[in-house]
Amino acid sequence: MKLPAPFVQLPLQFDAGRLLAEVSALDPACWLEHPQKFPGNFALPLISVEGDPHSDAFAGPMRPTPSLMACPYLMQVLDRLGGVWGRTRLMKLSGRANVNRHTDISYYWRDRVRVHVPIVTKPTVRFLCGEAEVNMAAGECWIFNTWLMHQVINGDDDERIHLVADTVGSEPFWALVDRGQAWGQASSTEWRAASVEPNSAARSALIYESVNLPEVMTPWELREHLMFLLADVRAHPQLDLVEQVVARFIAVWKSLWARYGIDRTGWPGYRAALNGFEEVMERATVPLRLSSGLPFMKGLRAMVLHAALADAR
Repeated sequence: MKLPAPFVQLPLQFDAGRLLAEVSALDPACWLEHPQKFPGNFALPLISVEGDPHSDAFAGPMRPTPSLMACPYLMQVLDRLGGVWGRTRLMKLSGRANVNRHTDISYYWRDRVRVHVPIVTKPTVRFLCGEAEVNMAAGECWIFNTWLMHQVINGDDDERIHLVADTVGSEPFWALVDRGQAWGQASSTEWRAASVEPNSAARSALIYESVNLPEVMTPWELREHLMFLLADVRAHPQLDLVEQVVARFIAVWKSLWARYGIDRTGWPGYRAALNGFEEVMERATVPLRLSSGLPFMKGLRAMVLHAALADAR
C-alpha cells in the first residue's frame, strides 16, 4: 500500500520473549523455502488460503493454519491490531541473508498494508524503504510504504524472524495508525507504545479475508486502479496519448459489464478487450516510468491485466 511516510511505528509493544517461545515450539518442518528460492529466505504460513500450511497463494478465503492455532499469544497480537487478516506468515532471514530490493505493485498489494512485528532481531538488521532506514526492535510494530523500493539486510550471523501480517485494515486498525509515529517525524515526549501483555484468559476472535481477487473487475474498480497508475507516472509527452487509450478501454469494459456483469458467457469478450488493450499499451507506454522507476507496463500487468479477469487463474 502507498503510504504518506516510508515507515510508521504503531503505538503497541508486544512481548517478544513470549512470541519466541511459541515460535520455537513449532515443528521446524513447517518452515518453507521462498518460492523463488532466494538464499536464506524462509516462511512459515500462519494464515493462508483455506488454512493450507503449504500454500503461499494470494487468492482465496484466508483461514488460520494449525501453526497459528498453536500460538495463543500470537493470535492475541493479531486480535489487538484488529485487522481483517489476509496472508500472514513468520518470515525468517538466515545470518547474512537479504531480502532483495523490490517494490510491491500487484493488485493484492494495492489496498493491503504489511504489518511487521520483530521477534528475533539485532541492531545490525537494516530495513530500507525509499531513502529511509530503520532497525525494528523486538516486539515493536511497524508498517511501511510497499510502493517504494525496499529491502532488508541481515548484517549479523544470527537469524532474524518477524511476524509479517497482511491486512486491508479496519476502523480500529486505522485508528492505531493515526496514533502511530511516522519516520522523520519529530519525536514527542508524550508518544509511547502501550505494552500488550500475554493474557491466558483472552479468546482471540480473528477476522479473515474471504474475498480478495475479483472474478471480473467492475468498471469502477478498473478505472480507479488505472487512474492511480496514471497519477504515479513521471511526466512525459506520451502521457496524453496513453490517457486517451485508457479512457477508450474503460468505456469498452463498461459496455461489456452492462451486458454481462460477471456472467461467464461474457468472459471471452472481456479477454479479447484485455488482450487488445495490452497490445496497444505495450507500444504506447514504452517511455513511461512509474515514480519508483519501474516501467509503466510492469505496474499495469501486475495491478490490472493479471487481476481483471479470473479466466487464467
